[in-house]
Amino acid sequence: MTDADRLSDGGLVADRDAPVGGQAVLEGVMMRGVSTWAVAVRMPGGDVEVHAEPLVAWTRRAAVLRLPVIRGVVALVDSLNLGFRALALSADAQVPRDHEPIGRGMWAVTVAVALVLAIALFFLVPVGLTSLLRGALDSAVLFWLVESLVRTAIFLGYLVLLSRLRDLRRVLEYHGAEHKVISAYESGAPLTPQSAARFSRLHPRCGTSFLLVVMIVAIFVFAPVALPEWYLLLASRIVGVPLIVGLAFEIVRWAGRNRRRPWVRAVMWPGLQLQRLTTRQPGRRQLQVAIVALEAVLEVERPGERSADDLVGLEVAA
Repeated sequence: MTDADRLSDGGLVADRDAPVGGQAVLEGVMMRGVSTWAVAVRMPGGDVEVHAEPLVAWTRRAAVLRLPVIRGVVALVDSLNLGFRALALSADAQVPRDHEPIGRGMWAVTVAVALVLAIALFFLVPVGLTSLLRGALDSAVLFWLVESLVRTAIFLGYLVLLSRLRDLRRVLEYHGAEHKVISAYESGAPLTPQSAARFSRLHPRCGTSFLLVVMIVAIFVFAPVALPEWYLLLASRIVGVPLIVGLAFEIVRWAGRNRRRPWVRAVMWPGLQLQRLTTRQPGRRQLQVAIVALEAVLEVERPGERSADDLVGLEVAA
């Protein structure tokens, strides 16, 4: 496609009525609207390639998928599917032309392994480590408290580790660019690198904030389980994941709609601060790529034709 430097200082003036979400990928950004999604990637030669496709959210396929709690699980799976597709496109863009692209089978295995590792790391490992102290913990309440602390510590340690990986620095910069461009768009500001650079790299609808809510909701969901046999204890942590995700989705969605209330903003503050670990200040070139991706979405979006059901999945993703 074209080089991203073609963007003029006049830029595109955003229409804030069309919600968007996004995700950083390898040397690029994916932007998602209601009816389309696009991923823009900086090629090794410096140009920017854009891939855009129509989008039909999974929550639109049946009324039952839009029920509270259920819609959160469906929206998350839909977002993960879309995110990995965007990641695959960005990875293929970095592969030399004379090399074979990464196959879909390999990506399917990658997705499955990533999900299993995430559930194991944040739900099975904490309860497993705490079980080693089961004899010393003389009550279910104490066991629950220690497990919650272990899970939170693992989560925070994981984010700190990611933030320090040199190979992820560029991805974190694109994550910051995505947030800045979305914030500029939602504020009705011109979509130019100069304009977007003035906005914060922290965004209340970021997935980092959502994950923190997941960790907090897990504390309360597992509280009534008490101390059954070890295999039931592990099973409860796996079975409880969809419920936790669905409840966290509803909480973040409600907070987003009421974010102007001072006490809601105070509650959301810790999640925003965690984004300092998962984002970095982007440069002009990263902002340009994010703007190109968003422009590709806005070319086909039609603001004003949105129902509440259309927005499911976008109100908690940026």
